[in-house]
Amino acid sequence: MFDESRAALTKIGLPASDDAAWQASAKRFADGAQVRVEIPSCEGPEVLRAVLEEAERLDVRLHRISQGSGIMLMTDSEIREMAKLGAEAGIEISLFIGPRAGWHLSALAKSETGGIAKSRAMGMEQIVQSVEEVKRAHGLGIRSVLVSDEGLLWVLGELRKRGDLPADMKYKVSVMAGVTNPATAAVLERFGANTLNVATDLTLAQLAAVRSVTNVPLDIYVEVPDDVGGFVRYYEIPELIRLASPVYIKFGVRNAPNIYPSGEHLKDLAVKLGRERVRRARIGLELLDRYFPEARMSVPGQRADDLAVPVV
Repeated sequence: MFDESRAALTKIGLPASDDAAWQASAKRFADGAQVRVEIPSCEGPEVLRAVLEEAERLDVRLHRISQGSGIMLMTDSEIREMAKLGAEAGIEISLFIGPRAGWHLSALAKSETGGIAKSRAMGMEQIVQSVEEVKRAHGLGIRSVLVSDEGLLWVLGELRKRGDLPADMKYKVSVMAGVTNPATAAVLERFGANTLNVATDLTLAQLAAVRSVTNVPLDIYVEVPDDVGGFVRYYEIPELIRLASPVYIKFGVRNAPNIYPSGEHLKDLAVKLGRERVRRARIGLELLDRYFPEARMSVPGQRADDLAVPVV
């Protein structure tokens, strides 16, 4: 069925179907590993310290933490401290670019049918402000930022190529960008994405199809926050690593409130959620040891270009 259309798609480098791409991935991180671990929603230095303490206590190997409240809602000293803690622990620190429509004047982003607009850059002023965010974060020691708008990603990618933004800044496409198919994934990689957080509800076959056309790591939630699906996919960890490597497996927490934007008023909750995400990671890694013990995981700190860099 649809044979002519499928044949045409294969000519431009896309799989003819999701099932046609079902095969073990031969792609790896530069160090030869298949999998790394990410803890999301790490909102500030105190949460990061709690996450690192819990990871040591539970023997969880971490490679990246990400933050969602945004660079613009952090002080310089907080950003410097997160960069320092990340570099000392050998993990990547990725901070969200702050300006976005949902926190500004957009009525559409706040409407029932306009939710997709909430993570977009609204107008050229927010594009300019986002470029400023990247410069500020880099100057304070951060080497990875989250992007949720493909137009903004293109701008950042072009400026990086031209030398107007630092060559060592990595662009992590957020789950809020809604990467749901191989064509979108391929376009975002061409625009400059260094890693892609795919939509939370992709099947294993759909993940394999995305992997077939991309070379950058995929970031995949195995426990998904309620406001982006609420799925619990632990038993799929071995197969999604096999099919979609290299991957970051991400551990959210179901039955937990959205804490964005975070701050002192939510600090205790944010710390508790951070610790619980690490416990969830322990559960996921134990399952991986049982069912796919030969999976190769990166050693934290092995590649300096994957890390936050402290400012001296």
